[in-house]
Amino acid sequence: MKLPTVYAFREHAEDGGLMSYGVDLRGQFRRADAYVDKILRGEKPSDLPFEQTTTFELVINLRTAKGLVVTVPASLLARADEIIE
Repeated sequence: MKLPTVYAFREHAEDGGLMSYGVDLRGQFRRADAYVDKILRGEKPSDLPFEQTTTFELVINLRTAKGLVVTVPASLLARADEIIE
């Protein structure tokens, strides 16, 4: 059974999923590194601000779309951060 699916992480789209929309995990880890650095330099964790992700990325796998015989609208392709062909 072939089922078009939207995932939360880009790695799923890179591995053959139709598309993903979610946070950039690599960017999240870089931000976590900055937090750890501040803590190791002596800042108290309770003094650090809470950060919420504001950047999301849309990745579309056109190879999978063609295999599923799914037409991705041009307006969605225009908004994509990355298109896998």
